[in-house]
Amino acid sequence: MVAPIGMDLYLPAFPQMMSELDASSGEVQWSVTAFLLGGGVGQLVFGPLADRYGRRRPLLVGTAICLVASLVAALAPSLAVLVVARLVAGLTAAAGMVMSRTVVTDVAQGRAAARALSLMMLIGGVAPVLAPVLGGVLATPLGWRGLLLVVAGLVALVLVAAVLWIPETYPKQVRTRHREERAATTDRSLLSRAYLGNMLTFGFAMAGFMAYITASSVVFQIVWSTSSTVYGIVFGLGALVLMSGNATAAALTNRVKPSDLVTGGLGLMLIGSVAFTALVGFGVNSAWIVLALFVAFYGLGFILGNTTALALAAVPRKTGRGSAWLGAGAYALGAVASAVVGVGAGESALPLALTFLSAIVLAIVCHLIAKAGKPQ
Repeated sequence: MVAPIGMDLYLPAFPQMMSELDASSGEVQWSVTAFLLGGGVGQLVFGPLADRYGRRRPLLVGTAICLVASLVAALAPSLAVLVVARLVAGLTAAAGMVMSRTVVTDVAQGRAAARALSLMMLIGGVAPVLAPVLGGVLATPLGWRGLLLVVAGLVALVLVAAVLWIPETYPKQVRTRHREERAATTDRSLLSRAYLGNMLTFGFAMAGFMAYITASSVVFQIVWSTSSTVYGIVFGLGALVLMSGNATAAALTNRVKPSDLVTGGLGLMLIGSVAFTALVGFGVNSAWIVLALFVAFYGLGFILGNTTALALAAVPRKTGRGSAWLGAGAYALGAVASAVVGVGAGESALPLALTFLSAIVLAIVCHLIAKAGKPQ
């Protein structure tokens, strides 16, 4: 939950940050892009560490450093310091991203893993529901620095919880056996169509959503002139729709193959993104735009847990690395999407619409590549 709250809580305060830091909307969005880039690179670091040293120790070290970086971001005297601190926070928040997925696959496999991952993302969906709503309410009394201090407080709570309640799910004897198995064979599972196809499907779908996360504050509040409170409510409702998609997918995993759930989710995302782009292109500014986005978000709920389960099932002896590349790919693609969507975001919603649609089309292509491989 640290990553979505770290990205979403202070979004309603972007106009404040633009004024106080004397920065453009695109420059303020660098703080989100830096967090995304850090999260992507950090997962590549913590994935191998998870396979070598287990899940618990890397999680504790990473979360502790994330706490320090979050405090520095809240107290940053300039945009440059803020961006660097957010980069470090993203790098180390990656520990929790990697470990949460690998712990699930340590204790569950197959459809059980798909169901567990969908439920995990459902629980994690509480963060983007609460964060923008709270951010919209608290932006005025606390300011953007106060909101980032709230993020630091959450990281501190996560660190305490990890110390007290998270056990080691990948003990030394299992790590040793897996290292011996990898040494005895040429394990190219990370290059398989099943892994890469599902990893990139996950990544492009998330990139579309991250483009929305990055640009939505400016689009809603500046382009469409809505208040921070209204923006927070719309953003939170969208996250609720995403959660309902996760819940539906989890309920269907015992009856429908994970790959078929992904197909259905991508279909919904395509319908929603095409409608959103058409409405924006024709200058329609109404509730229909929000409805189109919500259709896409509901479909995204079908994709996240199932593509994660399918990808990690393809790399049974490298789940740490597999989880790392899965998350890193999503964050790298999300960083690119957030940078692209920042161009002209303060003038029109069209960059967001086109970026969102392009990401979904690419996700569909990758899903078809994955399905053309081994049966899933």
